[in-house]
Amino acid sequence: MIFIAVRFPVRPDLADQWLDLVADFTRATRAEPGNLFFDWSRGIEDPNVFTLLEGFADEEAGAAHVASAHFAAGLAAMAGAVAATPEIINVRTDQSGWGPMAELAPAGA
Repeated sequence: MIFIAVRFPVRPDLADQWLDLVADFTRATRAEPGNLFFDWSRGIEDPNVFTLLEGFADEEAGAAHVASAHFAAGLAAMAGAVAATPEIINVRTDQSGWGPMAELAPAGA
């Protein structure tokens, strides 16, 4: 699996519109055959920072994502809304998706 985390610093005047701005990109990416997950979160300490966690089945799926028309359109839409260059973590792992956390389970389970 390819695991990617991207931190997007968004202009304060556009932060409340960010998820709408990236909605088409998000829908299209989630529909890709090799996409495992594509999840946004908003910073608690800084609500102008959004983090994207994404997983792709393999390098081919990741390459197809980057080569897609919706990727190019998404970047173009985001360019006017980011306050600085996003930061990224991109790793390959043998894991094939999310697994259970060993240290925590619901009480009584």
